Amino acid sequence: MAERLHGYAPTTTHADWGAGDPHLLISRHDEDRSVHHLADMKVTIGSDAGCTLQLEGAAPLHATIVHDERDEFVLTMHAPGTMNANDLDAKDGARTETLRTGARFTIGEWTLVFSRDEFADHGRPYGGREGGEGTHQHRQNERPDYPSTGAIPTQK
Repeated sequence: MAERLHGYAPTTTHADWGAGDPHLLISRHDEDRSVHHLADMKVTIGSDAGCTLQLEGAAPLHATIVHDERDEFVLTMHAPGTMNANDLDAKDGARTETLRTGARFTIGEWTLVFSRDEFADHGRPYGGREGGEGTHQHRQNERPDYPSTGAIPTQK
């Protein structure tokens, strides 16, 4: 059982692989709104007919989101657009970030916001994602070894 400190029992947000209904909230102006559920291991976003998510006005392959073996959703921007973690002037050219609930990025006139139920977002619960762990808060449980559980579907 988790050690209790001042009446608080630390919890974890490590859920089953793929849990928490990961999805993108997509909007453009006030008239275009939709939801895209992230059910595939790799989602391609762009204007090309072969993209998983097609957006008018985007580059043919504008971005990809990969659902990795750690049960994280990792965004890579291949064309211009804003991101939470890395702006257009990133010195090392890195245009990749791990998405957390509320992460926002843009592709042309489109705004996309990542959402996943808090219990499955792999951060510290109750908004305590950054700092304090190990100093003021007890460490949360280790992340499950998803590949060894057989929980990850094989790619086609």
